Amino acid sequence: MSTETRPPGKTTVATNVLLTIARLTTQQVEGVSRMHNLPSGMSRIFHKGDYGEGVHIKIEDDRIFADIHVVLENDVNIREISRNVQNEVKRAFSEMVGMEVGRINVHIENIDYPSGQDVPREKPDNE
Repeated sequence: MSTETRPPGKTTVATNVLLTIARLTTQQVEGVSRMHNLPSGMSRIFHKGDYGEGVHIKIEDDRIFADIHVVLENDVNIREISRNVQNEVKRAFSEMVGMEVGRINVHIENIDYPSGQDVPREKPDNE
């Protein structure tokens, strides 16, 4: 019987798994209303990587780089929610797949206001 403790083989994780981890983790952060669809067309031609609902993942030098596009709830602290998304997604990647995280960029695409509520607008200078 051998007492050698080498790993039995290599584990690979499909990029779709990383997209799902990022999306589900982001949606659990308090203050996030929903994911925002990524722009289509020409912008995808110039950006390498894989895309999912509101998430763009790129793997470079065995490190994960993610761009997360979200719509937030009304009356939340945008900076705090962004940091929470970054921290939670980084933690999820590290714990679930053990990969190093390069950068997680959070893009706030819009704010969901309750229906019937007016969106605040700037007053004209002459008022």
